[in-house]
Amino acid sequence: MSTIEKTFLNGDVIIKEGDSGSTFFQLLEGKVAVYKNYDKEDEVKIAVLEQGQYFGEMAVIETYPRSSTVVAEGDVKVIEIAAEELKEYISQNPDKILEIMKLLGTRIKTMTDDYNKAKKALDDARKANSSSKYDGFFNQMIKQSIYLSSKNFRLEQPSAEALRQAAEAVSKQEGDKGETYVQGRVIFKEGEIGKCMYILHEGKVGIYSHFGEVNELKLTVVDPVSCFGEMGMIAEEARSATAVSEAEGTKVEIIRPEELADLFKSNPEKIDMIMKNLSYRLRSITYDYFKTCKEILDYSSQNQNSY
Repeated sequence: MSTIEKTFLNGDVIIKEGDSGSTFFQLLEGKVAVYKNYDKEDEVKIAVLEQGQYFGEMAVIETYPRSSTVVAEGDVKVIEIAAEELKEYISQNPDKILEIMKLLGTRIKTMTDDYNKAKKALDDARKANSSSKYDGFFNQMIKQSIYLSSKNFRLEQPSAEALRQAAEAVSKQEGDKGETYVQGRVIFKEGEIGKCMYILHEGKVGIYSHFGEVNELKLTVVDPVSCFGEMGMIAEEARSATAVSEAEGTKVEIIRPEELADLFKSNPEKIDMIMKNLSYRLRSITYDYFKTCKEILDYSSQNQNSY
């Protein structure tokens, strides 16, 4: 296998926003900074990554252009893994499957928390017809997202094409460790600790907040062939929602963390679908977050607030 160890000096650009991505990296030594609009007037540093972390993986998983620029901060040593070598890399390092999933899961959780805070602040300001309560918060967000006002900024909703292709690859496959549910059966409950995830092969699953309560809310519907429950499994945290079978004969495959390596060996297409599902979720919540940031910027401008 041809993973390549590379060294970069302070200020070296490792990946560039907008480029096509055919490799991803694991940081062995040093730190790297992640930028939007690097080396431009509206440049913004959005993150700093340290030893052990991965970057550039989403462009490889979903074949998307690079979403940001990554620059060495001091001397940096990385492992570079080519997309065509990813399967071999994982087969030789099966523990990396869950590691990469946890990385994506952590980013999803962080971005979801940021989105929820931004959305609540904007909704409250609109209801009160005043942003005074959130002046400091809005000011911080606008400074961090100054590139939103750039003439070159474009907010594009991610395509689900990669998800459809991944689903097609496993549409006729079914795992041995599956269960069939009657309509109305609860598959997992909000608040339970997630110890596994699921692939829906037949039927339909509803995802609910406050299921069975007065304030019950259906969040989404899962159709074949799709993943659900993966965030609880990755984080080993309480489920954030309840999953309910909504069709007779709903068939699901149960996947546990300790089984990922064997699943990759026997059916890498399923691991690919799980990775693409996580990557798409991250792209989607990132889109929602920056859409809200842009709305905050526009709201602030319309109300002639000084930031």
